[in-house]
Amino acid sequence: MNTPDSARYAGAAFDAVDIIRTKRDRGTLSAEQIAWTIDAYTRGTIADEQMAALNMAILLNGMNRAEISQWTAAMIASGERMDFSGLRTPAGTPMRTTDKHSTGGVGDKITLPLAPLVAVFGVAVPQLSGRGLGHTGGTLDKLEAIPGWRANLSNEAMMRQLSEVGAVICAAGAGLAPADKKLYALRDVTGTVEAIPLIASSIMSKKIAEGTGALVLDVKVGSGAFMKDLAMARELAQTMVALGKDAGVNTVALLTDMSTPLGLTAGNAIEVQESVEVLAGGGPSDVVELTVRLAEEMLMAAGVHGADPAAALKDGRAMDVWRQMIAAQGGDPDAALPAAKESEVILSSASGVLSELDALSVGVAAWRLGAGRARKEDAVQAGAGVRMHAKPGDVVRAGEPLMTLLTDTPEKFDRAKEALAGAVRIAPTDVPPLRELIIERID
Repeated sequence: MNTPDSARYAGAAFDAVDIIRTKRDRGTLSAEQIAWTIDAYTRGTIADEQMAALNMAILLNGMNRAEISQWTAAMIASGERMDFSGLRTPAGTPMRTTDKHSTGGVGDKITLPLAPLVAVFGVAVPQLSGRGLGHTGGTLDKLEAIPGWRANLSNEAMMRQLSEVGAVICAAGAGLAPADKKLYALRDVTGTVEAIPLIASSIMSKKIAEGTGALVLDVKVGSGAFMKDLAMARELAQTMVALGKDAGVNTVALLTDMSTPLGLTAGNAIEVQESVEVLAGGGPSDVVELTVRLAEEMLMAAGVHGADPAAALKDGRAMDVWRQMIAAQGGDPDAALPAAKESEVILSSASGVLSELDALSVGVAAWRLGAGRARKEDAVQAGAGVRMHAKPGDVVRAGEPLMTLLTDTPEKFDRAKEALAGAVRIAPTDVPPLRELIIERID
């Protein structure tokens, strides 16, 4: 781990107001100005209202590639940087590393089967993940539904697990890009979350600081995604790929559809259950398709060619790594998962072909049932969520189940059902295929 000298720019002759004016007037910030700004804000020299003004200027006027790269580098320099260059197998063989980041969606449990699947092929996966907020689920919340599983690992424990198992999914330490935590909290309350330079640097500062050699980005597009517009999602993906390459990380991105939830579950324990089904060679076709495609991309980015991830799902090799990974973090892979105390079934109002199932509506319903949180400090219900019985393209009949709502607190059902009003459309006759899961590849 390398900790930089945070006082490097402390004596530089810059002024926050001048920097704000430069960006307000569509000027270009120098590398020195950017480094001083991030360091000064992290240390409290620049006030929140000044950084808020600068963030708004960036939102309105943008940044060029060099500025975004320098901003990201400054955020990385605010904390530790992990180093996997010395990672070895127990036999002493050097290990390559690869990672995946998703911009978040509904039913997005892909990390769970993906990390052990990639590890089957001898490439280590140091997956630092987060918790859910709002309608998008969090990987750590899902895994914490497994009895005994723990998210927090020391750096030493993480390295040991990577060496022995090949995959780890855990919480990021507070030392990685601490400037990002402070900047994100400010953006969240000042209407500047949507600034693509700031989104890209927020994501990539943590991923680059993580120290992986290769990175695959899953940039979601659609109603259930942060980026609802394809052009903006493409711009974000292109920006992040460029940042990764500027930092020497082999980076590619996939634009993937999030107009419909992934799989047939949105929640915590029920998404773990569905992930295990995928690892057992079954599971919903869209979850399998995206898991396999991302595994192929991660392995190619790490320099492994000709691997067959689909076969490793079917023959049990990925399941073997999953069980080892869960056990290594204190979890019991054979334990019964928590189940909600209450359930309510939503029936189809008509017969025909399900033509639309809105991801955002399902995500909000799951959140209101207790699967998500409104604030970072809120607790989640492990068993809460939405189980879907049909996906777009399926034939449905009036009076048959469309969804089952799950919660420990039945008073939440009404608000969840409000979120689902208008989420479903049923066509009287066959409709053409509605979903292209993988929209575009960017490298």
